[in-house]
Amino acid sequence: MNLHQFRFVQEAARRNLNLTETAKALFTSQPGISKAIIELEEELGVEIFARHGKRLRRITEPGQLVLKSVEVIMREVANLKRIGEEYSKQDTGTLSIATTHTQARYFLPERVAALRRRYPKVQVVLHQGTPAQVARMLQDDSADVGLATESLADVEGLVTLPCYEWQHVIVVPAQHRLAAVEQPTLEQLAAEPLITYHPTFTGRTRIDAAFARARLKPTIALEAIDSDVIKTYVRLGLGVGIVAEMAVRDDPPDGDLVSHPAGQLFGGSLTRVAFKRGAYLREFVLSFAELLSDRLNRELLRRAMSGGGDDYDL
Repeated sequence: MNLHQFRFVQEAARRNLNLTETAKALFTSQPGISKAIIELEEELGVEIFARHGKRLRRITEPGQLVLKSVEVIMREVANLKRIGEEYSKQDTGTLSIATTHTQARYFLPERVAALRRRYPKVQVVLHQGTPAQVARMLQDDSADVGLATESLADVEGLVTLPCYEWQHVIVVPAQHRLAAVEQPTLEQLAAEPLITYHPTFTGRTRIDAAFARARLKPTIALEAIDSDVIKTYVRLGLGVGIVAEMAVRDDPPDGDLVSHPAGQLFGGSLTRVAFKRGAYLREFVLSFAELLSDRLNRELLRRAMSGGGDDYDL
């Protein structure tokens, strides 16, 4: 058995047993993949895939166990490569970060700048997407670090740690009737057209849950993934905005928008940092994680990555 066979089996499972797509992804031929998988099955003495003719139909019960072992083997191979890179080039490499727009726009810039000052030879690559896409990029080794508010905590194969807490704020034009109301109620908000995040982004589930508990059905006039876009439409008078507090942090106090804290309505939200379970964290990855929160340190990260728990209270 060899690593090529393991890679073929793993990729076939990822590609929903489509060997044509598997061959394209691995830049090889479909017959070559089929032959390698059959040879591995013969050597192991079990069928990894059930077939109908030449087509793979499903993963067998022993095949599920084989795939778990293959996942461990391929992860450790990747770790060996990273260790080699780490010790041959201590202060160079690429840090790949998967995150949402809000985190990339408001939370990460100062941390990325601090990392670049510390490691000027490290290239930083930002991948922006939905929280679900962030999780997939970590699982597929497309990213070293993931950062999001939604969806990371319960994803299989990831180690997630609390990073920081935040709350939503209500944003209205300075001349709006709610501008002078320091603590708008859910009833007042439900009477207004609302402009806020798409349901998969930036704590939107807490907003929906608060209205549902109050048995109110708000009018969502516009949904977006970009806080700046939401504020733009609020300025145009399309409705009352609900955004993350970090999105108004640098707004001038005498500007054209007025913001009010809304933690009493929607509760606090928790942004989490995530890593693929078992991945080898290079020195500059550890340094970057420490820059994200004063609650994160190398000892905690290494303990979590080695299986000593994957969740810590703030």
